[in-house]
Amino acid sequence: MNRITLNNIKKVHFIGIGGISMSGLAQTLHSKGIVVSGSDIAESALTEHLENIGISVSIGHEEKNIPSDCQLVTYTAALSDDNPELLQAKAYGVETIDRAELLGLIMDDYKRAVGVSGTHGKTTTSSLISEMLLEADYDPTLNVGGILGSIDSNFRVGKSEYFVAEACEYFDSFSKFYPYIGVILNIDNDHTDYFKSEDQLRNSFKKFANNIPVGGFLIINSDISDVQEFVAGLKCNVVTYGTVGEYSASNIEYSADGRSSFDIYYKGAFVTSVALNLPGAHNVENSLAAFAVGCALGIPVEVMQKSFASFAGAKRRFETKGYLDGVHIVDDYAHHPTEIKATLTAAKECEHEKIYTVFQPHTFSRTKSFLGGFAEALSMSDIVVLLDIYSARETDDGSIHSRDLAAKIVELGTRCHYFDKFEGAEEFLKDNCQKGDMIITMGAGDVFKLGEELLWQK
Repeated sequence: MNRITLNNIKKVHFIGIGGISMSGLAQTLHSKGIVVSGSDIAESALTEHLENIGISVSIGHEEKNIPSDCQLVTYTAALSDDNPELLQAKAYGVETIDRAELLGLIMDDYKRAVGVSGTHGKTTTSSLISEMLLEADYDPTLNVGGILGSIDSNFRVGKSEYFVAEACEYFDSFSKFYPYIGVILNIDNDHTDYFKSEDQLRNSFKKFANNIPVGGFLIINSDISDVQEFVAGLKCNVVTYGTVGEYSASNIEYSADGRSSFDIYYKGAFVTSVALNLPGAHNVENSLAAFAVGCALGIPVEVMQKSFASFAGAKRRFETKGYLDGVHIVDDYAHHPTEIKATLTAAKECEHEKIYTVFQPHTFSRTKSFLGGFAEALSMSDIVVLLDIYSARETDDGSIHSRDLAAKIVELGTRCHYFDKFEGAEEFLKDNCQKGDMIITMGAGDVFKLGEELLWQK
């Protein structure tokens, strides 16, 4: 079956246009001269911005929102099969595709597309690659998962052949991407509501790797289990990085605020010394992956050095929100045990007294599957503050609760306090935190609002 292309598409409708990723894709198509319309369940700053640049946005999902002459309709993965707009599009006989497939079609328009995959680190690594391309004046088109400070957005439309996007494994979404450079940062068990076995997960990443064309590059972490078996038979160039990879880091040192400096080697030969404006050992690995991508794209080493030194991270990635009476308030997106360990390891490398981790578990299925792992990872904190599970549209069947996680953490000997409302957690933190302590609001939901509320009350 032939894949559709954007070559003959003149009119596209977005169902769920107000999301951060969907709005970026809508603006990308709009910039190419395609007539774009869309709908969303509520008004927002993003929908207002889209209307201001000439994109028609309807609030609410109704059959009448679908233009009768529309050639393509795209929708978010969360959309139900009985959505009235989706049903109307099918009644018109219009081609319908999900967000991931649209992103793949856009990627096809760029000869030097980079897709960054992995269970952890996608946003930081794709953001760092984006900053390198911007610094090198490559004029890239960007669609990443976090807000870049340099452009104050998660997307950018350029006029060159370079494109950078995150490639998510959930529902095998990245199997619809055919990048010139594919990056696999790590493969860790997650999304257990979809991936039922390690083999299924690994096979999904293998399919993504197999989509990279002859002449393209797979940049892969050498520390992934059985990495040689994983890459056997690929038609693209394979470049490794990591502990035993072609690109490796040596002489790693950390400053008082956790930032690292290190030497980069390629096949055992010294290449350059770099200083990161990011904390944590995990970001040393992320930067190695970005460096390997930069080399494959011909970005000068001195440009990459400058980007590493200036890039302070995407929003919600160990982001300093401010200080409250000498208490350092940080926000981080970590929502998997491996990510939590990496974040707390980075925090411990910074000067601090006690670390208070305010954790909002993300989805019932993930919390239940990794209950012990979450307890172990969070126990790296001095004090844990737990909030209710953020459902992310999942149904609560009553089989798991934040109190279950609190009990596991206490069993491991770490102080843990559960609050069913943000206000209770805020009062606890104000009453107990002292100068020199660090508060980390952590999770993929709306926990960041708690830290912002504390600072607002300052």
